[in-house]
Amino acid sequence: MEVMRPAMLVTDDSCIPWYSKIQLHDVPSLRWHVSLDSPSSDVLRASSNLLTTESIKKNSVGAALTLNYSWAPEGAVIICFTSGTSGRPKGVTLSHSPFIIQSLAKIAVVGYGEDDVYLHTAPLCYLGGLSSALAMLMVGACHVLMPKFEVKSALESIERHSVTSLITVPAMMADLVSRFREKETWKGRDSLTKAAIKLFPQAKLLSAYGNKLSLSQQIPSIEFDWITRMTETCSSLTFMTLYEPTADTASQPLRMVQQGRGVCVGKPAPHVELKISVDGSSRVGRILTRGQHVMLRYWHGSPPNASVSGDEVWFDTGDIGSIDDSDNVWLIRRANGRIKSGGENIYPEEVERTLLQHPGVTGVVVVGIPDSRLTEMVVACVQIREDWQWMNTTIKHSVSKQMPHISSEILCQYCKQKNLTGFKIPKIFILWKKPFPATTTGKIRRDQVRGEAVFHLQHLNSNL
Repeated sequence: MEVMRPAMLVTDDSCIPWYSKIQLHDVPSLRWHVSLDSPSSDVLRASSNLLTTESIKKNSVGAALTLNYSWAPEGAVIICFTSGTSGRPKGVTLSHSPFIIQSLAKIAVVGYGEDDVYLHTAPLCYLGGLSSALAMLMVGACHVLMPKFEVKSALESIERHSVTSLITVPAMMADLVSRFREKETWKGRDSLTKAAIKLFPQAKLLSAYGNKLSLSQQIPSIEFDWITRMTETCSSLTFMTLYEPTADTASQPLRMVQQGRGVCVGKPAPHVELKISVDGSSRVGRILTRGQHVMLRYWHGSPPNASVSGDEVWFDTGDIGSIDDSDNVWLIRRANGRIKSGGENIYPEEVERTLLQHPGVTGVVVVGIPDSRLTEMVVACVQIREDWQWMNTTIKHSVSKQMPHISSEILCQYCKQKNLTGFKIPKIFILWKKPFPATTTGKIRRDQVRGEAVFHLQHLNSNL
């Protein structure tokens, strides 16, 4: 017996030439028709009857059926707030179209299907979790909900419900890995990727710029959030497969970081236009995007970050990067995250990538501290491995000969060995003994780190 599953048809103005030639009854399984160009053109098909927003039908007892509804201004469906890592969170007004675009992209790229069992590890109040949930609803997949992410219950749910797909961020994946390798700290993107492959050897791993990382166990798919979450563009702008067990190169996970080029974040998602705004002959510049995935506006009418190129208006992501000859996008840094020191522009991500290569460093956040002479002074807040010892030359204490040690001088010298330009090398290193402050979406609160670093240095100077 063949089961006829309901289908949805999504069209825009480009489909008119061929769509006008067919009749809805020619596609028996078609239940919904959504036009991206008209919020009032949804069509619900029940059996051979059509119910449209312009029509009035009779119900089972013959009474007239009236449609009582109202549209939000501009077809807005939701207001989501940014993380506010560099300032006050802003409300992002989104219409239905970005969610449809994002769902279709995930279905096409990640490979979501009706046989998937999706574990909700990401909250539904954030676009990463919400957009994936809508994609799963679109394909008719099964949903497994949990009140909040907790590593033990997540692993139990994966096993109990035969979960095939989930999304996560590096901190979540590190927790999952640590359940199997106790007290081992995972450093850097490559090492965590390899650990995820060992934990889920049959999983397809993908990363997404603007959002996350995905896992799937059938092929499972895991989406990782390595870079940034972009509320203004309704989640993911690009996708990249980090590992696919069925590929010939399955034993060699893709390397995402390349010296001088930043981090590769893959190719643009379907229906997403990206380009680089450059000056002169350089291929590096601000990453711009346009399309129906972009927000309507900020709440209270604040306009989006716009960049005008000729007669065209593009949304400015605020990121600096490039696009190579294979259409891969390379993310280098945030445009507004630079430190101005001694007249030179310093991007903290470059310094952080260098310091994270040291075997004793597990985490680092580089910030600019106000300085009367330099304008801003580069300061690195550093987390070190448990089996390493911090050696402070200004406060003499015994150093165990049994443990490898690390100090400000050692890290300065390491930066020089890695050919980091002199003015970029931090002037001060602060040993950070607790987790870095972060938003609920996992993004580092640099403003808070900066504030605590300033307080620490002031307290230190007052005791000298």
